[in-house]
Amino acid sequence: MKTAVLVDDEQRMMDLIELYLAPQGYTCIKKDSALEAVLFLKHNHADIVILDVMMPEIDGWEVCKRIRSFSAIPIIMLTARDAAEDMVKGLNNGADDYITKPFNEDVLLARIEAVTRRISHHEVDGVSFKGLKLNESAYEAHYHAKSISLTPKEFSLLSLFLKSPDQVYSRDHLLTTIWGFRSNTEDRTIDSHIRNIREKLRHAGFPANEHLKTVWGVGYKWKSS
Repeated sequence: MKTAVLVDDEQRMMDLIELYLAPQGYTCIKKDSALEAVLFLKHNHADIVILDVMMPEIDGWEVCKRIRSFSAIPIIMLTARDAAEDMVKGLNNGADDYITKPFNEDVLLARIEAVTRRISHHEVDGVSFKGLKLNESAYEAHYHAKSISLTPKEFSLLSLFLKSPDQVYSRDHLLTTIWGFRSNTEDRTIDSHIRNIREKLRHAGFPANEHLKTVWGVGYKWKSS
């Protein structure tokens, strides 16, 4: 059985999501307290988090950020807030996907399957480049002996670059490949993630500016030499 943690202050919404997920083999853990959900995830395994934004204690963006500080578990934000800036905020805080209410049952299930498939399909041996090592089965990154803390999206982007060095990726392609959707308003999301990756690599001592290159007017590439 798979486990889904549902975080929403509306009991009826969690009951509805459980109605959809239970036939797909999910055991649903329902939390109407954001703080309780974070505490639960610190000490228990789960396969996915379905997270509302507007909650009384702390909002979903903060919940997402706190979960990302200790876990790479897939997170889908499910909320009535449909403004582009809200979506960008959710994705920048570490969400893997963002779905607006009211939602279609089949779309929700397809998004859950896509997110969990992207997270779970990792190579056992990982990817390496000049001392930089990605262990995709453990979702860990190291430069020599130093650990690098990456969000799931940052990890997926870096993995994509390392697997296809010298290939130029447009922002649109990266959004489609990593986030699973295409939107002209979300280019800044890619730029923000690239900045974060560069900063974290540099902090670990890796010469990020020599390899993670901006191709002006197009996108980004990983320079192999």
